[in-house]
Amino acid sequence: MPEITQAPEATPHPVYILDPHANRTQDKDVDLSHTVGKVPTWRTIQESVGTRSGWLGDYDYGFLCKPTLPGFTVPRIPPFFGLKDRLPLVLALLMGFQHALAMIAGVVTPALIMSGSGKNGLNFPSVMRTQMICTSLMTSGFLSLVQITRFRLGKTQYFLGTGLLSVVGTSFIFLPVLQSSVSNMYDSGYCESTVDPNGNVTYLPCPKAWGAFLGTCMVCSLLPIILSFLPPRVLKRVFPPIVTGVTVMLIGVHLVTSGMGQWGGGNGPCKARPTTGNFVNCPSNSAPRAAPWGDAQWIGLGFLVFSFIMLVEFFGSPFMKNAQVVIGLIVGMIVAVACGYTDSSSVKSAPTVTFLWTTTYPISIYAPAIIPLLITYTLAMVESIGDITASCEVSQLSVEGREFESRLQGGILADGVAGVLAPLFMNSPMSCYAQNNGIISLTRCANTMAGYMCCLFLILMGVFSKFGALFLMLPDSVLGGMTTFLFSSVVVSGIRILSFLPWTRRERFIVASALTLGMGTSLVPGVLTHMFNYKGDNAFVSSLINSANIVLDTGFALGAIISCLLNALLPPNPPMSAEPIIDRHGPTPSNKEIEEMQVEAQSIHESMLNDKHGHGKH
Repeated sequence: MPEITQAPEATPHPVYILDPHANRTQDKDVDLSHTVGKVPTWRTIQESVGTRSGWLGDYDYGFLCKPTLPGFTVPRIPPFFGLKDRLPLVLALLMGFQHALAMIAGVVTPALIMSGSGKNGLNFPSVMRTQMICTSLMTSGFLSLVQITRFRLGKTQYFLGTGLLSVVGTSFIFLPVLQSSVSNMYDSGYCESTVDPNGNVTYLPCPKAWGAFLGTCMVCSLLPIILSFLPPRVLKRVFPPIVTGVTVMLIGVHLVTSGMGQWGGGNGPCKARPTTGNFVNCPSNSAPRAAPWGDAQWIGLGFLVFSFIMLVEFFGSPFMKNAQVVIGLIVGMIVAVACGYTDSSSVKSAPTVTFLWTTTYPISIYAPAIIPLLITYTLAMVESIGDITASCEVSQLSVEGREFESRLQGGILADGVAGVLAPLFMNSPMSCYAQNNGIISLTRCANTMAGYMCCLFLILMGVFSKFGALFLMLPDSVLGGMTTFLFSSVVVSGIRILSFLPWTRRERFIVASALTLGMGTSLVPGVLTHMFNYKGDNAFVSSLINSANIVLDTGFALGAIISCLLNALLPPNPPMSAEPIIDRHGPTPSNKEIEEMQVEAQSIHESMLNDKHGHGKH
């Protein structure tokens, strides 16, 4: 062993330079090819169709069907199926059918209300209403395929669609605009109506009103198409939660009033409870088991549907809970048929098979509806951002980064394109649906194959028009029990958005100011539309007044404008003017404790100011 004669030389310590930009992947360099839909290979098809595991797999199908018994049922967690995981065909069919059942009520309801009777409806005959329902189902299926599949736009960094199990359907937020527009059309003579000797008004069918609404929607849909290329954070900054929460809640309030009108017997002429004429009873004197609006039999039928929705929530299996609204509707249908409340003429007159463009309408532009529709499309974009974010969360995907922002961009663009294609299909605009996120969360299946099966079921339901005609056979009160529940969930969505606000004096003032007029015009329709009485021949002035009346008669539009303006103009509260944060889940602090918190916060604030001035002197 050699002898050590000198001390070893000191080895310098390694120096690491931390560069935050070193080895960082640029957003434009992120590979997003895996987010685009691909055609399955022949081998994949053989393994799925030709093997038992491809058909059934090892999934516990009893999980979907066993009812819930409080105190006895042990909760189980099923396996999670990601976007591109291999999904057994039978399970894909079951999951797709669940999603389709969950969507039926939401997709069909706007068509039923839009084509219905009264001053706010199009007053279409049963044949045209059946076609509207079928068109809505088919359009939802076709446009959901685009959203689920996802396409790259050439060689750019932009996409069309989310690539998630995010289906689209007719959005409720377009209903108030249509109802206000149609009401204005009847008042201005654009749509015809007649008055009988007793003074009862009968509103005639107005197909050109539907064509004008569709054409205006196509023009206004250019806004979301253009804005989809902006970063989502820009839209969130312009329309923060305090604006979207108020607006969504007011939309729900408006729709609940319409749903309760159906629950009472219908929104037609009988709602005014005339003492003479053909509409003393609902829906008319010649209808089966007709009764006045608000009669106990109508309230009872609607409450039956509502009660079964609640029962399914308590005791239903996961499969039943995902279709609870449809189950309540089926129960109401059975009772209505058994008790003689239904008229099967709509089913008998409907063709066995139908498709898009069987009935067409003259497309035009109704200028007074442009401003409200632009507000509606903007709100739909912000709402879609929340829906797509929720879809990513329940699909166990990241909600930040380049891939997430790309999915947002593709989803908003797909909604904008749907705003063009849906009216071309003779249907109202469609956007992302949030209801299906609950099914993904409960069943833990985010697989796109289930989405494709859902689209298949929706298209088939629309093609066989007898299915759509079943909804017209039901009394309005049965539909009212269902739609009022659905519309109330829209109100809850708005309240949930507002619940995340800090609720200082500023937030309370903005929300209260927006609700003052927004809620007022929703509960008392037409109260602000009698201020302008122009009798001249100037077409521009008449169009401008009609546009103003539609905005003034659309509560959510007023609420959105007021909350947006006040949020931009009112200065933010200084730090010390905010109220003390109180744990709402714990005991309420006493006045002494609140004073101590304020004193402590004041001392912290003063010390921060002293530190700031001290650094400034140096």
